[in-house]
Amino acid sequence: MLRVLGFFLLFVGLSLQQKDPVKDFCRRFGHQTAVIDRKLYIDGGFVDWNPISQNRNNYTNTWLVFQDLDSSPPSIEVPQLYANLSKNASIPSVSGGILWQDDVNKRFYLYGGDYSNISPNTPNLISYDALHDEWNSLGPPNKPIQSVSYGGGVAISELGQGYVLGGWLSNNSVPGWSGGPLATNSLIKYDMNINEWTNNTGPADSIPRAEGVMVYVPASDDGLLVYFGGVTAPFNNDTTLPAPMSLIHLYDIRSSKWYTQTAVGDVPLSRRKFCAGVVWAPDQSSYNIYLYGGMGFGANATGFDDVYILSMPSFKWIRWWESSDGGKPHHSLSCNVVGGGQMLIIGGTFPLTDDCDSPVTWGTHNLDLGKRSGKMWNDYSLNITSYVVPPEVISVVGGSSLGGATATAPSAGFDNGDLGVYFAQKASVAVRSPTRAIPNPTSAPPNTGSPKLSTGAIVGIAIGGALILIALLLAGCCFVRQHRKKNSQPPTAEVAYNPAPTYSQTQFTTHTPQTPYSDHRQHTQTHHYQLSANEPPAELSGNNYQLHQVDPKANMIQQVHHTPHYPPSPHHISPSLSPHPSFIAGTDSIGTNSHTLYGSQVSPTPTYSSLGRGTRKPVPANQTYYSP
Repeated sequence: MLRVLGFFLLFVGLSLQQKDPVKDFCRRFGHQTAVIDRKLYIDGGFVDWNPISQNRNNYTNTWLVFQDLDSSPPSIEVPQLYANLSKNASIPSVSGGILWQDDVNKRFYLYGGDYSNISPNTPNLISYDALHDEWNSLGPPNKPIQSVSYGGGVAISELGQGYVLGGWLSNNSVPGWSGGPLATNSLIKYDMNINEWTNNTGPADSIPRAEGVMVYVPASDDGLLVYFGGVTAPFNNDTTLPAPMSLIHLYDIRSSKWYTQTAVGDVPLSRRKFCAGVVWAPDQSSYNIYLYGGMGFGANATGFDDVYILSMPSFKWIRWWESSDGGKPHHSLSCNVVGGGQMLIIGGTFPLTDDCDSPVTWGTHNLDLGKRSGKMWNDYSLNITSYVVPPEVISVVGGSSLGGATATAPSAGFDNGDLGVYFAQKASVAVRSPTRAIPNPTSAPPNTGSPKLSTGAIVGIAIGGALILIALLLAGCCFVRQHRKKNSQPPTAEVAYNPAPTYSQTQFTTHTPQTPYSDHRQHTQTHHYQLSANEPPAELSGNNYQLHQVDPKANMIQQVHHTPHYPPSPHHISPSLSPHPSFIAGTDSIGTNSHTLYGSQVSPTPTYSSLGRGTRKPVPANQTYYSP
C-alpha cells in the first residue's frame, strides 16, 4: 500500500514540474509573430528553459503568448508577457512559419513552417480569432499550393493580403515528401477578403530562394514588396549560395511586375535568418528598412550582432550599429515595428554561447528607430508613437527628422525607370471594412489582469487534485492500519520522495543586443545548406470561406529525440507542385508623423544573462523535444 502511495506522490511531484513560459524562460527562436491592435503575438518556434544547465535541449514551444504593448513595467522596461491564451494539441506548433495579421478583422492566419518529430498535417489554413481567443480552420487551399518554411513573408492589413516569396519544401512541411529539401521561386498570395489563393511567379531570374526578408512599403498605387538577403539554390542540387545584400528585389502589387535595384553604401555582408522592419519619414520622402543580426556564411557563419538601414528610394545602405566587443551573434529571431517609432527584437539562437537571452525581458530588446531618447537601444516607451528620421540617415539622404529627403533616386539612377515613377507616388488604398462584427474598442477592456488557464492546465490541475486526494485517502488508510497494529509490529518507515526541483532566480542583467562582426570580407564561396538546430509543424490553405472552430483535444506532451533525416538539396520548384523546408525571419511595419529631438549618439549594447554557462550538452542539428 505504501509503495502505491509513494508512486502517487511521485506522480504528483512530476506533474508540478511543468515549465512556465514566463517564469522559466531562457531563450526562444524560430518563432513567428504578429501585431494586432496593441498586442504582439508570439507563436511556435523553440524554447530553452532556465536554468539552461539543467535543461540542455531545445523544446517545441506549444504556447501562444503575447506581449501587451500598452505596458512597460518599471522593473522590466519591455511589454509584459502573458501566457493565458488558448492553444490545444490540435493546433500545430511550427518553426519558420508566417503569421499573416488582419488588423481589420482582428485575427491572424498561420501559414507554412516545419513540423518537429511528427509528420506534417495535410495543408489546412488555421486562423486565430483575437476577439474570442479561439482557433478556426478554413480548410485546404482552393489551389494546388503546398506549405513552405522560412520564406520571406509579409501581411498587408490595409489590403487584406498575405504574401510569401520562396522558402523550403521538405518532409517537415509537406505530407508525403521524399528526398531532400527544395527551395522555391514562387510568390504565394493569400487574399483574406475572399479566402482566395494565388501562386505567382517570383523574380525574373527564376532562381529558387529562401531565408530572406520581405517588407511592404506604401509607395506606388497599391504599394511595393521589397525582398533581399537569404540564400539562393540555382543548381538544382544540394548547393546554396549567399544572396548579395546589394541585390534588392521589388514587386509592384498593382501591375504584378518584378524589378531589381542595386543598392550601394555600407552594404552588409550576406546573411540569412535575420529579421527586419520598415518605417518611413512623415512625408514618405524616405522609406527606411532596419535590419538586425542573422546567420552568415564561411568565416562569418556564426552570424552577426549589428544593425543596418536600407534607405529608399536612394537605395543606400547605412551601418547604424555594431557591437564593439564581438557581441553575441544570433539568428532565427523576429523584428516587429510597434507604434511607428520602435522595433522589438525578440529571441534568436546563439551559436557561440549558452547564456540565456535576458530572461527578465523574455528575450525582448528594443530599438528606438528615430533616437528620440538619444539612444539606439533603449527601454520600451509608451510615449514614442511615431517615427522621425535619425541623424545618421539624414546625413546620407538629406532633409530633416520630419522628411524632405533630397536623395530621391540612386546615385547611378534606377535600374528600371518604372521604379522612379513608383517611388514618386504614395499608395492610396481604400479603407477596408471588416467582414464580421467588430465590437467598439472602448466597450471591453483587454483581459490581461488575471491569466486564464488553458484547457491543458485545467486538466492538469484536475488530475493533480484527484491524485492528491487519492494520496491523502491512501495515507489515511495506512494510518488506521498502523494504529491498529502498533502493539504487534514496529511502525512502517515513512515514504521518501523527491519534490519538484526548484529553479534559481539568478540576478538578471539589463537588456541590450550584441554580435561579433570580425571578418568584414565578403565571402562569395558556395555554401552547402544545412538545416539548423530546430524544426516543427505547419499550416496553409483555404477552400470555402467558412470558419470551423478547431475541436479541442487533450494536450499530449512528449519528449522525443529527433535526428536529422534529410540532406540539403534545393531545386527550382513551385510550392504548388512539390515539397521541402528551412528558415527566415519576420517583419512588420507601421508609419506616421511627428516631432523630434536627438541627444547623445552613445547607445548601450544589449546584454544577456549568464545562467548555467559551460556544461550544456551540445544538441545535434534538428534534435528537438516537445515541452514537458
